Amino acid sequence: MLTRLRVVIQIAAILFIKAQKMSLLECLVGIALCTILLTPLLQSAADLVVHQIQYEKKQLLISEADRAFEIIGRAIRIAGYRNIKSSHLASNKAQIQWIELSKRVGFRGSDAITVRHELSDGIDFDCIGNNLTVDRTKNHLALQGFLVDRQASAPKGVKANGGSLICQSLDRQGRLQNTTLMNGVNTLLIEELDVAKDSGERLFKVGLEMTDGASLNLRLERTFRTRNLL
Repeated sequence: MLTRLRVVIQIAAILFIKAQKMSLLECLVGIALCTILLTPLLQSAADLVVHQIQYEKKQLLISEADRAFEIIGRAIRIAGYRNIKSSHLASNKAQIQWIELSKRVGFRGSDAITVRHELSDGIDFDCIGNNLTVDRTKNHLALQGFLVDRQASAPKGVKANGGSLICQSLDRQGRLQNTTLMNGVNTLLIEELDVAKDSGERLFKVGLEMTDGASLNLRLERTFRTRNLL
């Protein structure tokens, strides 16, 4: 590309220097020659810009998906946590559903997952970064849920770029609240994988399909294992 550009510059310089001595036909021939050489160069530059834009969009979607995986994975790992100093769950802990997996209940057949856990003695955060305290629990349990819903912020008549990944948590009155984590999510698919029955653990494969609403669609997967269901 650089070689072709240098040739065009040299031809243009020669035409400029000899313009006063050239006939009209010679000028037209020179201009046509420059056009022939420039057209592929300009096309290559345009293609390079398009590819760079696509690459940046792809990296942005991957970054958003990584952020979602980090939040979902953290919730799965903490599911079922019980504070050894707490006596609230001593009588009914066997009946608690620490992890609830609902299939095909969300946007475009997406799955949903809800996890519960007790508070630790340290600093805990929910899926939107709120500091978890006793007033953000129900029956002494914190809750975090994830699902994909239709974008509520998309203007009427405008095609939305996928759905919205929703985080469910409890407010300071212990009521369920929904918060949008990100847009551009087509589907959230969660599959529980087989593990040794005596391990007490559960293994989940989480898949996200990210989209820019046009030509770019990425399917990404991560696997997460519980740590507190022993």
